[in-house]
Amino acid sequence: MAAQLGGLRIGASVDIQRTDGRIHSATVVSMDQDKQVIVAEWYEKGETKGKELEFSTVFALNPGLQDVNRNSVKKLPRHTQVPLASAKSGTIQDRRSLARPALHQQNGHDRAMGPPPAPLPTTKSSNIISALAEKDVPMNSVSTRQSQQQQAPRALVAPSGSASDLSAANRRRTNVVKEVDRIKKQREERRARQLSQIEEKRERMNVDPGNPNWEFLSMIREYRSTLDFRPLSMSDPSEVHQICVAVRKRPLNKKEVNRKEVDVITVPNRDLIVVHEPKLKVDLTKFLENSTFRFDYAFDETANNELVYKYTARPLVQTIFDGGMATCFAYGQTGSGKTHTMGGDFSGKTQDCSKGIYALATKDVFKLLKSLKYKNEDLVVSSSFFEIYSGKVFDLLNAKAKLRVLEDGRQQVQVVGLVEREVDSVDEVLKLIQHGNSVRTSGQTSANQNSSRSHAVFQIILRQRKSSRLHGKFSLIDLAGNERGADTSSANRQTRMEGAEINKSLLALKECIRALGRRGAHLPFRASKLTQVLRDSFIGENSRTCMIAMISPGLSSCEHSLNTLRYADRVKELGVEDSPELKPASNEDEEMAPESEEDDNLALLRASDDVEMSGDMYTFHEAISHLQEMEEEILDLHKTVVEASQQWVHQDMDLLTMTNEVDYDLDLYVQKLKDLLAEKMEVLSKFNEKVTGFQQHLAEEEKMSMNIKRPVK
Repeated sequence: MAAQLGGLRIGASVDIQRTDGRIHSATVVSMDQDKQVIVAEWYEKGETKGKELEFSTVFALNPGLQDVNRNSVKKLPRHTQVPLASAKSGTIQDRRSLARPALHQQNGHDRAMGPPPAPLPTTKSSNIISALAEKDVPMNSVSTRQSQQQQAPRALVAPSGSASDLSAANRRRTNVVKEVDRIKKQREERRARQLSQIEEKRERMNVDPGNPNWEFLSMIREYRSTLDFRPLSMSDPSEVHQICVAVRKRPLNKKEVNRKEVDVITVPNRDLIVVHEPKLKVDLTKFLENSTFRFDYAFDETANNELVYKYTARPLVQTIFDGGMATCFAYGQTGSGKTHTMGGDFSGKTQDCSKGIYALATKDVFKLLKSLKYKNEDLVVSSSFFEIYSGKVFDLLNAKAKLRVLEDGRQQVQVVGLVEREVDSVDEVLKLIQHGNSVRTSGQTSANQNSSRSHAVFQIILRQRKSSRLHGKFSLIDLAGNERGADTSSANRQTRMEGAEINKSLLALKECIRALGRRGAHLPFRASKLTQVLRDSFIGENSRTCMIAMISPGLSSCEHSLNTLRYADRVKELGVEDSPELKPASNEDEEMAPESEEDDNLALLRASDDVEMSGDMYTFHEAISHLQEMEEEILDLHKTVVEASQQWVHQDMDLLTMTNEVDYDLDLYVQKLKDLLAEKMEVLSKFNEKVTGFQQHLAEEEKMSMNIKRPVK
């Protein structure tokens, strides 16, 4: 085996070839004779690098390594006495070849010194042996000496020059081994981690097999496992707020369960809501963005209507007996549970109105009315139920008759023609609610096939029996689905106008509630019909408001739920507890102030909340408001023309009757007919101009709606 290795050993300097074709020297740091490979190292740019090579490759680049042993047998050691001629011709060459490995070991950076020298002729070796024989040296001694001579060059090669070179090589070998072990350890840890992740992934998939969103579901469950759940209960104390904002989460319905929807809403305690919004990173890695909201009350999916009523609307009942105005809103996406909360539980398509906030509030009103404190005040209870659809008011208790909202001489808003039904029991109220809900306007939206397209307002009114003077009023409002506000870019004009009106009314409602919290800020109630009708609920020291924001728990409703929570959060952020103390503005000053135009109130809304209304959207709302005003004007003018036409018919009949006489005055007939025609032409001409202008505005609105860009969230 030693003969096969030749001069190849640890510490030897050999030439190696890199993958890019470069050839340079390197030091042998380890050898594996079984696998016939070596590991060579070299220094390059301040770093130690290594490479594994086969013996055959090394010998091909370093042919002198195989001849070292063979040549050393024929060469003499440096101290051997040889003739001078032989020293000149052969010995110097021998010395150079024998010293060459030592030179390489002392300077590992030098390149190999050319090809190996040619072997000495055999005749010279025989002459040396003959000379030794003449001196009577035994042959066995010569053999022993020759073996010593062969070992002498080996002694020059094996030690690598000194013991320090060997220790350096061992240190270098130790570093390489350490680096290989470190890489191996990292690889094993990485594989173990990957196996653990695969096992964890399989376990997560098995939790809800077949769910396409199982990763998000697992993340949400992991997040919830870290929370301490303390939901609101009937035994918890209730607090008194002038502006109360609560949030209610409904459970997943059957359709969502069948679709394997993920519940992305968490209610940890009585005032906290967490929304888990699924997100994707740039590298398509899935993660959750957890948004936290804090309100006065938070109800989870286990809460019933009685629990919600206790902390929201029930404290407001006392307000109307104290001569104040109370308002309770249900706000949220269609299908989030607004009508369920306000009207009562559903069993299929049948609604049990006895378990809604309408009925629960009515029960408490009659209970207080019969109490000793208010029994002698001679109060009477009446109810009204109307809806506001696309800026128009319709009476739900009077065959959906269209109503007009006007201000009287005392600047009080009056709904002209609204029917108030006096009620003596809860059952009568329930019948009114059922009748009103059955005729309420609904339709298909981009978010729901049966969306409530109108705001439904149910009012419980207390009046003095003798004088009919208003004592208190409780307004319970089931607002239109807030997803309708996103339909302003619809291709259908009716849908666009509905969405714009809902958008504007919800924005105005929020600003009115915030103005109530500021106690003296300007009240932009003329910005929408909803706030105009509810004006008296936002003024006065004894006015209280409650908003119940409804959210759906499904992943598909996550965006709508976030919008609902942000809206409710803005309502609460300037509540009475956090608002600065402002000097209350007297109602007389506001009532005596010049009447603001609706556009001025719209501009105020934009100035107060420029994030929600862009310039294009503001212009669009202005156009819609102008169209609604023109529509009212056209309708009034049309009614005037119809009434005038009836008078014209009578005048025409009188003229025709006059012509039946034998000796009627022809000049008088012609003159009256001409005057009548002139009157008709003047009225109809003005009517035609109005209709033509209205048609042009409709065309402009159509173009404007095409250019609206919805805000990017």
